[in-house]
Amino acid sequence: MAKSDVAAVAACLRYYGGWADKIEGKVIDTDPEYFTYTKQEPIGVCGQIIPWNFPLLMWSWKIGPAVATGNTVVIKTAEQTPLSALVAATLVKEAGFPPGVINVISGFGKIAGAAIASHMDVDKVAFTGSTLVGRQIMKAAAGSNLKKVTLELGGKSPNIVFNDADIENAISWVNFGIFFNHGQCCCAGSRIYVQDGIYDKFVERFKARALANKVGDPFHHETFQGPQVSQLQYDRIMGYIDEGKKAGATVVTGGGRHGDKGYFIQPTIFSDVTEDMKIMQEEIFGPVCSIAKFSTEEEIIKIGNGSNYGLASAVHTQNLNTALRVSNALKAGTVWVNCYNMIHHQVPFGGYKESGIGRELGEAALSNYTQTKSVRIRLGDALFG
Repeated sequence: MAKSDVAAVAACLRYYGGWADKIEGKVIDTDPEYFTYTKQEPIGVCGQIIPWNFPLLMWSWKIGPAVATGNTVVIKTAEQTPLSALVAATLVKEAGFPPGVINVISGFGKIAGAAIASHMDVDKVAFTGSTLVGRQIMKAAAGSNLKKVTLELGGKSPNIVFNDADIENAISWVNFGIFFNHGQCCCAGSRIYVQDGIYDKFVERFKARALANKVGDPFHHETFQGPQVSQLQYDRIMGYIDEGKKAGATVVTGGGRHGDKGYFIQPTIFSDVTEDMKIMQEEIFGPVCSIAKFSTEEEIIKIGNGSNYGLASAVHTQNLNTALRVSNALKAGTVWVNCYNMIHHQVPFGGYKESGIGRELGEAALSNYTQTKSVRIRLGDALFG
């Protein structure tokens, strides 16, 4: 995965490099006596706080649009994964960037992150992480200089499979949607809903697919799922698994530790779940999903939207009309159809509801780092004769 991340980082930076000389304002035709135009200006110093789950990729998502629009950045790495951004900073220096344009600091969120969010000389803060911390960032920004805020936060994304879906294709993408990166994705498809006509068949085949996932050393080519990032995360995820069992959910597969060393967790699937269970409502951030059945399109739209989050979702169907109707009805920043986790640097990514504010990637991300200035010039010989 690290190799694909490096390729994605290069593509992202190349894309935003192409925008650097294309940030344009507009001439507005108002009335004959005035020449009116707008221009996009950089915000200034941008504090950027990135997570540990994709430390290099998130670095590129943050600095790309910020630097392309003329800002300087102070980027704080996650305390669990400081090295990727620090190594990347050496490449920034080697590339000839002036000192002070891209700055990398390491430290704990409660110290270094809090300082960025509340510093009076930081004009904008961009944060990727949990909704809980996102609220703290907003509070600190409001309590300091009312700095601009962009937040890419948590999710509890529905992955919806209709009766007419290509079942093998759907299983492959559902498996990838939850177990990719060991489930440590903000957009992980952790709520899986399968229409009642294929539910039993889907559960059995999905179970077999999950059991076939190779769990082990992430440096081995055949490994699909590696360890969780830390003891803290391991304990947190196992706590959710225990909570699911106590609440009466059925463990289809997994539900325990993998092996006797490291922070490895078995790919875990719960069934017989209800919408009020914690495992259906709260972000687990691990290789744990819940699967439930639905009957009608109207029902699944209501259930799919029944979360405080709205980061991503997916629809699996061979009926284009169904795909479009459900995609339009789901309250999520991204809807994938017959796939999952297919993020591209040209396509905006971000959430509805408690999943964030603003968008990463694409042209949309540029607006996070610019402010519009309007200029009106009164014309006439008396003034400019």
